[in-house]
Amino acid sequence: MKRPTSLISALLAAALLAGCSSYRPTPAAFHKALDQPYRLGAGDRIRVTVFEQEGLTNTYSVDQSGYISFPLVGAVPARGHTAQQLEGEIAAKLRQGYLRDPDVSVEIDRYRPIFVMGEVGAGGQYSYVPGLTVQKAIAIAGGFSPRANQESVDITRDINGKVITGRVRTSDPLLPGDTVYVRERLF
Repeated sequence: MKRPTSLISALLAAALLAGCSSYRPTPAAFHKALDQPYRLGAGDRIRVTVFEQEGLTNTYSVDQSGYISFPLVGAVPARGHTAQQLEGEIAAKLRQGYLRDPDVSVEIDRYRPIFVMGEVGAGGQYSYVPGLTVQKAIAIAGGFSPRANQESVDITRDINGKVITGRVRTSDPLLPGDTVYVRERLF
């Protein structure tokens, strides 16, 4: 009679361990992305200033294809570029028959949003501001729900075109475009 009980216990233990095995430590590239220069992506809004050219100075949005539509030169690729790289790209295009020596400046006007999901008061899309941490993002989203695991959360981040998910502490910083997922606690 003890045999079925020990078999059931073993199966329950195996199922419990299998549930824990889905945990993967955060990849090293995940935190290295925090130290890299900011790279533009769809949803970012930038302010381009072409000195002494008021008709070209304006605010432009990076579209879903990763381009900005710039007067005279048309579509300029922006996704994956830093602000400095985009300055050079726009200046190079303007030199091709439009301006002799364009002086171009690019700054980020508005970052792409972050998303907060899972066991929070009001999940959804929220504006990113520099210095935003996981804890602050959860507070913006209405705080933890009563069933939330408050120790760590999962963040999904696009790093060099590859989508990576990692488990981090609530004190970790966020990047524009991150998705925060607050898991439910077991007990």
